[in-house]
Amino acid sequence: MTAAIRVVPTKAARAVNLLRTIQYTHPPSCPCHSNPNHHHHHQGSRHVITRFAERTGHQQQQRRGYATPQDESQLKEYAFEMAASSIRFGPGATQEIGMDLSNMGAKRVAVVTDATVDKLHAMAAVRESLAREGISYQVFNKTRIEPKDYSIKEAIEWTKPYDPDVFVAVGGGSVIDTAKLMNLYACYPDADFMDFVNAPLGKGRPIERKLRPLIAVPTTAGTGSETTGTAIFDLASRRAKTGIAHRNLKPTLGICDPLNTATMPAAVKASSGLDVLCHALESWTAIPFNERTPRPANPILRPAYQGANPISDIFSLNALRATVRYLPRAVRDPEDLEAQSEMLLAATLAGVGFGNAGVHLCHGMSYPVSGQNPGYKHRGYEVNEDIIPHGVSVAVTAPAVFRFTGASNPERHLAAAEAFGVDVSNVKRESAGEVLGEAIKKFLAELGDQPAGLRELGFGREHVEELVEGTIPQARVLMLVPGLAKELEREREQLRGLFEEAMEH
Repeated sequence: MTAAIRVVPTKAARAVNLLRTIQYTHPPSCPCHSNPNHHHHHQGSRHVITRFAERTGHQQQQRRGYATPQDESQLKEYAFEMAASSIRFGPGATQEIGMDLSNMGAKRVAVVTDATVDKLHAMAAVRESLAREGISYQVFNKTRIEPKDYSIKEAIEWTKPYDPDVFVAVGGGSVIDTAKLMNLYACYPDADFMDFVNAPLGKGRPIERKLRPLIAVPTTAGTGSETTGTAIFDLASRRAKTGIAHRNLKPTLGICDPLNTATMPAAVKASSGLDVLCHALESWTAIPFNERTPRPANPILRPAYQGANPISDIFSLNALRATVRYLPRAVRDPEDLEAQSEMLLAATLAGVGFGNAGVHLCHGMSYPVSGQNPGYKHRGYEVNEDIIPHGVSVAVTAPAVFRFTGASNPERHLAAAEAFGVDVSNVKRESAGEVLGEAIKKFLAELGDQPAGLRELGFGREHVEELVEGTIPQARVLMLVPGLAKELEREREQLRGLFEEAMEH
């Protein structure tokens, strides 16, 4: 019997065997190196990139381990979340509100409005409907237009002894936002007012409790507040606008009745409509949701303003097109019921869009503009104090803003310019911001009675530094500005340039 001969493998053979073992147990991801899991080896199960992945640049990602810890603050978002109030739209829908309250089992209803709206059709319709259903209610009609923190606190104090189980807001954005905060602090009676105010001005505490039902009945076609979880007010001590934002703030139901907007004066229609215009433009051009940092550690920490996403895009672009088409008609002809109705619908569409995507620089710059008003009172507003209406304050910087953001996404800026009727077929990508800025400037001029820059509001170059410092704290919206520097001094420099450019269109 011949003895077995043991052949000692060479170094080369041992190396080949080792590589084969490693390849079998840990197949490489590179398709060029015999990866048995690559689609070339499985023609029947091809790798598919979804439309979502194509749009966002994301393919299916696998977890992998890292030798060094990751910086969680630099992880980009990977999901978006859509939230909006239920909406009922139609002429005469206000008459159903009593039945809604009865269906909810409401026992004590707080109806929130302002002194002007309290005398108009909308409140008459609400009172009639509540009386018909035998609903017990009290009216708070001291809401301030462009509310201040102290006017909000006054409303909150009114709420405490009454302790309503349902809120109804009848009015414009100021009324609806005030009602949201009355509801919030009724559910958090021991909270400090600044607990929920957006950081860095406030503590930015998340709203963890479910609030009481709130039905919003808008009487202006502008803020879209009937759909959103945002409430805006002036922080008087800081001469800056801020707010509170969380999905739990959004109304339970928005009743959008075109009959309630028929009494808006032309100046209010114009200003409200310009707010819709900027809501749509800003949410359409905001950074994509998957570029926002940090990724939330818990879903409850995901902000309401998330960045542009495939669903918000649909609402924002349609609202922009409708506003360009119908706002001039609505302002010029109070009998144009189609235009009035379409603008109310556009405001709601834009509200859903920006309520999830967010707004950015026009709004960020508008807050110190209205908060630091040097003595301007907009014509057509029946109020005793100086006032720069919110829609005026956002639109006045828009030509400068979109010239600045144009380079970030030329295709979107050109699509927006096309909505204004511009022929963009031969426009170069590098000219997108300039073309959109000019289109907005022309639209404002043709709408009429709009300031052609900050100088016409009473601001001068001596105010620029204060305006910049009033913009810096608006982190909630500035984080969504495409092209804005993250380094503080560079950000200040960019904002100075924008305010200087916005002095004159």
